[in-house]
This record gives sequence, structure tokens and C-alpha cells, in this order.
Amino acid sequence: MSPSLTVRRIAVDQGAVFRELRTASLREAPYAFGETLEDALLADATSFDATAARHAGSEEATSFILYTEGHPAGLIGACFEESALHRAFVSELWVAPAVRHLRGGELLVNTASEWLSSQGAREIYAWVADANRTAMRFYERLGFGPTGEHIRTGDAWETLLVRHVAPATEPPAP
Repeated sequence: MSPSLTVRRIAVDQGAVFRELRTASLREAPYAFGETLEDALLADATSFDATAARHAGSEEATSFILYTEGHPAGLIGACFEESALHRAFVSELWVAPAVRHLRGGELLVNTASEWLSSQGAREIYAWVADANRTAMRFYERLGFGPTGEHIRTGDAWETLLVRHVAPATEPPAP
């Protein structure tokens, strides 16, 4: 029997869950994120509490948690960049290896994209490490394509991908 998957926006009191998932992602895939496991482990628990509280109510940045049979099993961030471009991004996607085959990553990306679309986004962006071919193929399967923009972070190159989304449904005019 397949475990049931659900995604919910992070709640104010989920700092400990956020920390658990973040450190698990850094243990399993330290090459995939802009932070180190050591940084996350050294961070005070209150910083995770503050992030959860901020993401629970913000219209600019949030996190979504994937659950399998009620247990946290994945995480994604969704935000608008603080620049004149105000582009919408998904970031820090991670799904526990034991449930990756259940398409939880797709569910997380789509949920985050729907939230960003409801906030006005028409394009969703993601930075992906060029060396992470699995992630690149994953995003391409979800309709993301290269923008032509690249950056170097440390020793690695990243490519900016974009996916166009339909506008959120607006209620009919009176």
C-alpha cells in the first residue's frame, strides 16, 4: 500500500519540524544547498522558530512541508526575490529518499507554484546546480527550461530555470 502524501504550508509552531527537515536535507545532499550542515546544526533553535513563524503568515516567502502518513518527509521554499524584478522562486526542495518514488517532489513544486501564482506570479524560477543532473531532469519534466542565466557559487555553476504558469483564477466581475 502506498503511503498517502499531503502538503501543507508551514505553521507558526513548526520550527522544530523545519529544523529537522533542513538538517536531514543537508545530511543527505550537502552539495545541493547554499548552506552547510554545520551551519544548520550551530543555528539556535529560535532561528528556525522565527523562520517558521515568518513563513506561516508572509505573502512574500513561505515553506511547504510534505507529509507521508502524517510524518514530515519533505520541504520546499517559495518566495519572491527582493529586487525590482520581483521574480518568484521555488528553492531548497528536498524529499526523503524513502518516499521519492511517490512523486512528493512534484507535489511540493506544484503546491509552491500554485501559491506563488495566487500571489501574482506568472513565471516560477529555480536555480539548479549544473552538476546535479537528476535535479535538472526533474525540473525539466515539470516544464522548467533554461533562461540562459548562470551563476558560479563556490566551485559550482548553477543554471536558472523558469516555468510559465497560468494566472490564478480570479472571481468573475460583478
